[in-house]
Amino acid sequence: MIARVTDGLPLAEGLDDGRDLVDAEMYKQQVKALFKNLSKGHNEASRMSIETGPYIFHYIIEGRVCYLTMCDRAYPKKLAFQYLEDLKNEFERVNGAQIETAARPYAFIKFDTFIQKTKKLYLDTRTQRNIAKLNDELYEVHQIMTRNVQEVLGVGEKLDQVSQMSSRLTSESRVYADKARDLNRQALIRKWAPVAIVLGVVFLLFWVKTKLW
Repeated sequence: MIARVTDGLPLAEGLDDGRDLVDAEMYKQQVKALFKNLSKGHNEASRMSIETGPYIFHYIIEGRVCYLTMCDRAYPKKLAFQYLEDLKNEFERVNGAQIETAARPYAFIKFDTFIQKTKKLYLDTRTQRNIAKLNDELYEVHQIMTRNVQEVLGVGEKLDQVSQMSSRLTSESRVYADKARDLNRQALIRKWAPVAIVLGVVFLLFWVKTKLW
């Protein structure tokens, strides 16, 4: 799947992916949640592997676009990221100028043709082409972090909770401040009202006296 990072808008997808996959809908929901987290800036790594059940999500972020694929755990990490690099290079070449202006989901769904063609090249890890890529010392993936999907998605949920709690505390503190001002006003009134009444009576008597005399 390919999505815009700024708002999580899906741009393209391999159309036949997941047809025979058990719990395919659950994995798609995880991907959507991941894109949502990325749009909020919760995961800033430009390259990451995320474990989910017997599979791993691999993604790269380039030019504010996320390119993600799901592989079996046994599939070589190096090939997965080179596959994503191929998708990225072609997607930028063909659609780069229109990425920012895309307004509807899957605006570049025709890119599926290239996704399918490229995927076939990477399926068999034993081909001479893929063995050469695995032996390519210029492309290393040792530094790419691997995390668990619950950990990654949980970060976003916790940050959302913290944000909600912060907003709630801010709102409650405003209410408390307003109540405190009201109580202070009432206390001042109770404290000075008798004095004001006495002074008023004295002033009234003095005024009456001056008028009569």
